[in-house]
Amino acid sequence: MESDFLEFILAIVIIIVAAKLGGFISTRFNQPSVLGELLAGLVLGPTVLDMLHNWTLFFHHAETLEELLALMAELGVILLMLLAGLELHLPDLLNAGKVSALSGVLGVLVPLGLGFGAAVLFDASSQEALFLGLTLAATSVSISAQTLMELKVLRSRVGLALLGAAVFDDILVILVLSVSFVLVGDGGGISGVLLTVVNMVLYLVVASAIGFWILPWLAQRINRLPISRGTLAFVLVICLLYSYAAEIIGGMAAITGAFLAGLFLGRTPIREEIEEGISAIAYAFFVPIFFVDIGLQVNLRAISGNAWWFAAVFTLIAIISKIGGSGLGARITGFTNKEAFQLGIGMVSRGEVGLIVASFALTAGLITHENFSIAVFMVIMATLVTPPMLRAAFANQTQTDGRTKPSPQ
Repeated sequence: MESDFLEFILAIVIIIVAAKLGGFISTRFNQPSVLGELLAGLVLGPTVLDMLHNWTLFFHHAETLEELLALMAELGVILLMLLAGLELHLPDLLNAGKVSALSGVLGVLVPLGLGFGAAVLFDASSQEALFLGLTLAATSVSISAQTLMELKVLRSRVGLALLGAAVFDDILVILVLSVSFVLVGDGGGISGVLLTVVNMVLYLVVASAIGFWILPWLAQRINRLPISRGTLAFVLVICLLYSYAAEIIGGMAAITGAFLAGLFLGRTPIREEIEEGISAIAYAFFVPIFFVDIGLQVNLRAISGNAWWFAAVFTLIAIISKIGGSGLGARITGFTNKEAFQLGIGMVSRGEVGLIVASFALTAGLITHENFSIAVFMVIMATLVTPPMLRAAFANQTQTDGRTKPSPQ
């Protein structure tokens, strides 16, 4: 047992160092740090080194380590979604406007539909096709926002609409993920579906009631108590309880509960204090483990033959469908062709949410390891092409940038 623990400690050390080094190198090339962390996982995983299985001098219990790291990664996912909820504001959802709403919705539906169709054409089951389509639907606006800040156009009409569209995109993807989780579960016929819908609504109503009227008051009361890091401990407990109840009561994904907890806790006057504490824990320890663990589960060498054709087509659809879907929404609501094209490009980048969807589907046995590897390949390529495409789309266009906090990664 002591040997397992020592091997676990060494694996954690290697993973965190590799993740931070990869993130640093990535930012030096004007890419988001999440890309470097993901590539670090690919290098340590079976795609290149296969650390856990090949480094037998240090690791003798690969299966045990994989299970422990997977549990740590799950905590990283939950904290990541908690932070996503904390960074959003309910009033922003109401003030985002028609362009953000329509661009966000079409930016989910078009990639989901095209991704589903492409996966089916390449002989994926309807279940796998659904979750592969969902990985296409997700957007990582932090990557685009970072690029637009550098170009000083984040507070332009396109930049503000992009931020709003990303809000609708994230919420809709999480909602569809939860509904899909219900539909591919143990079912139980029409009565079973109705029961799960009732449970979902019950959970959302109770969680919202507690979130609106109890959590803000309770958070402020606990913040005044002379307890060491009492507020941070309270937030972690609420996040984990919301996540637990989302699956046990609502039949939804645990990450949905974490997202809701962040959304409601974000309404408190101590939101910045909460976000600072959670960010320190998440980005220093758990989130790097999550991204590297994805790489540890991916074997790009296992993609062969027709699978590479699928990976190429899937990636191409990922780019075109976002530009077309989100751009169409912007064009319908009055944007010029150039502005709609710029907004569509800004929605191309995938990242945390897409990886969360793919990781969740793999863990639940809903997609194969090969298709999971294809989804990760798509995320990497979409992340790589977005910054240069945005720079080209906004060439010779600059506006005064507003005050925007950069990503903590």
